[in-house]
Amino acid sequence: MKVKNSLTFGVIVGNRAFFPDVLAKEGHSAIVKLLQKCGFGVVILSDSDTKCGAVETWEDAKKCADLFKKHKDEIDGVIVTLPNFGDEKAVADTLRLANLKVPVLIHAFPDDPNRMAVERRRDSFCGKISVCANLNQYRIPFTLTTFHTEPLESKEFLEDLRSFAGTCRVIKGLKNCRVGAMGARPSAFNTVRFSEKLLENYGISVETIDLSEILGEAEKLSVDSGDVKGKLKDISEYILTKGVPPKALEKMAKFFVVTERWIEEKELDTIAIQCWTALEKYFGVVPCTCMSMLSERLIPSACEVDVCGAISMYSLTLASGKPSALLDWNNNFKNEPEKCIMFHCSNLPKSFFSKPTMDYQAIIAESVGKENTYGTVTGQIKPSSMTFARMGTREDLAEIQAYVGEGEFTKDKVNTFGGFGVAKIPNLQSLMHFICINGFEHHVAVTLDSVGQSVYEAWEKYLNWDVYYHPNLS
Repeated sequence: MKVKNSLTFGVIVGNRAFFPDVLAKEGHSAIVKLLQKCGFGVVILSDSDTKCGAVETWEDAKKCADLFKKHKDEIDGVIVTLPNFGDEKAVADTLRLANLKVPVLIHAFPDDPNRMAVERRRDSFCGKISVCANLNQYRIPFTLTTFHTEPLESKEFLEDLRSFAGTCRVIKGLKNCRVGAMGARPSAFNTVRFSEKLLENYGISVETIDLSEILGEAEKLSVDSGDVKGKLKDISEYILTKGVPPKALEKMAKFFVVTERWIEEKELDTIAIQCWTALEKYFGVVPCTCMSMLSERLIPSACEVDVCGAISMYSLTLASGKPSALLDWNNNFKNEPEKCIMFHCSNLPKSFFSKPTMDYQAIIAESVGKENTYGTVTGQIKPSSMTFARMGTREDLAEIQAYVGEGEFTKDKVNTFGGFGVAKIPNLQSLMHFICINGFEHHVAVTLDSVGQSVYEAWEKYLNWDVYYHPNLS
């Protein structure tokens, strides 16, 4: 999966006859210049289409909607910008007629208190309220900027634009999302049960395959084949494999080759793999390094056929453009109520660590033998800001529930194995109560970036899931 960085925005410039046209003209030029400078594509009326290339009348709304419909497959979101009060009905009509079903950002220019004469008076502060009132009446969801009015060149608007772009990527990525489920859910992991039918309601499809098919195809491969040799080289270049038996590396390479073929054949965006403990017992290796490499390439890979965990990872990757991981909410940290240890065996992307190494899975080794458990990616997660997120299907309520929030991984040291990090999350105890009371899984997706608002807006506002946004009170 490639995260689309160069999004294309449809832009509506609002104008109102009672206010100076020059403001609309300047606003049109400024928003186009800024978006292009940021690397975004722009679909917008020109001054040969309407006065100042703005939207003010019913005829303007029809022209803008027709333009948007012509570029429907390109437009990832719409930005409404108000250089002056704007015509709220024309803006709403444009969005209704275009019917793009993409995120919408509402921006208003600030007035300069020293330039409030009729020639330069904007009243965008007021006009934005009217636009939003109409969008509510039309049942069109929208996103607001952090401050009610913001200069286009301000750091606040640039951060809002970055967050909005993340929301647009999440919505575009989850439309027609294809999740691969490899193997059966382990019996002991009731916690990760899910409803394919509820996911399908949102355009998210699950493609299943029996684990025996993967292992059978892997067993057929010769270690001398070009594909297996190539994958062995990829693995050795990806992570330090000192002390790992060559036989284990060969099995990893074969498993990886077959897994990649399945991903390509089915055009999967993210996958969830049965691991515990069939792969170790009957194939003699853990899939962790293969999964780590996929996640590092922005194809999130989750454990224990945790399909909703994989979707949570994919959402974070879409929002951030960075790898994501699936971790356990695993341990308290000393007597510090806002810190906990997050852990997995692990298959975390190597970019989560400073110095990752390959090792064996210490927990499973006790039951299946150390020689059958090589392939983990181990180390401590480097200090970083982070976003955590989890969605899950609630068949009993016929809805999808989720939570999202932000925190940080600290420098606190822990003497343990696997992939782990000490997370500091404001009001952590309240979050743990929420997770337990609402029946969420012990798995949580994490990315090393601050994109909580992007994911929250996408899930809650545009997909209409029931989402709790954990406040960052620090």
